[in-house]
Amino acid sequence: MHEKCSDFQSAVDEYLIRHRSVLDIMTKYQEASARVNRAFAKSVTECGCVQVNAARQQIPPDTEYSNLKQFMSSHLSGEPCEQCKEVLTRELGHSLFYLAALCNLSGISLNEVMRQEFNTVNTLGFFHLS
Repeated sequence: MHEKCSDFQSAVDEYLIRHRSVLDIMTKYQEASARVNRAFAKSVTECGCVQVNAARQQIPPDTEYSNLKQFMSSHLSGEPCEQCKEVLTRELGHSLFYLAALCNLSGISLNEVMRQEFNTVNTLGFFHLS
C-alpha cells in the first residue's frame, strides 16, 4: 500500500499544473468533497438504489460505550448500483487527488497521514473522534 500511496502522491505532483496555488487546491478539494456528497445524494434521490430512513438513534440507557455500535444505525438501506458506484468512485478519486495535492504543498506524506491515523484509530479505538 505504501508504494501505491506514494506513487499516487508523486503522480498528483507531476500532473497538477493549473491549480498550483494553495487557495486553488483548497477550494478544489472542497468542491470535490461537495461532489462526493452530491453523487451520494443522487443515488438516493434520482436513482433510488440507496434509501435514507433517518430517525433518532435508539440506545438503551444502561448501554456501555463499548457496546454502542450494535445499537447505532447508518440510516441507509440498499447499496449503490453499478452506475452510482462508478460516479461515487470517480468523485472520491477527485477528492483524493486534491487531498494528495494539499499534502504535496505542505510537504506531508499522504502515506504518513494514513499510517498515523490508522495508529490513532487502533490506539484510541472507540474513543477516536467521539
